[in-house]
Amino acid sequence: MPEVSKTEIGRRFFKMQKEKEVEKAIEKIRQAQGSEWGLYTQSDIEALKQVLGNVWTFMDRDTWEQISFTRLSGIELRELIRFGRDSQDNIISGKSSAEQSMPILVKKG
Repeated sequence: MPEVSKTEIGRRFFKMQKEKEVEKAIEKIRQAQGSEWGLYTQSDIEALKQVLGNVWTFMDRDTWEQISFTRLSGIELRELIRFGRDSQDNIISGKSSAEQSMPILVKKG
């Protein structure tokens, strides 16, 4: 079995932490949205995961922990989904999608 470098272990750990935090945020949003959650397609949810992952990457952890994901409105979610789609489609960078999303999320802290 090939030896894995410390750098690669660090990358994998970072990716796992990001995915875990994004899943926790998605679950909070899903519960808060209730029956409205059914209006979002799998594609919408993937775009939301993308943008939340971008935000998690570029935001300090203390600020991330302060976000109240349960207080996001449907309009705000659609805006975040749009930023996520633009990032997925390489219309904007991951950093740009994070920067555009942060004001929406930080005011929910």
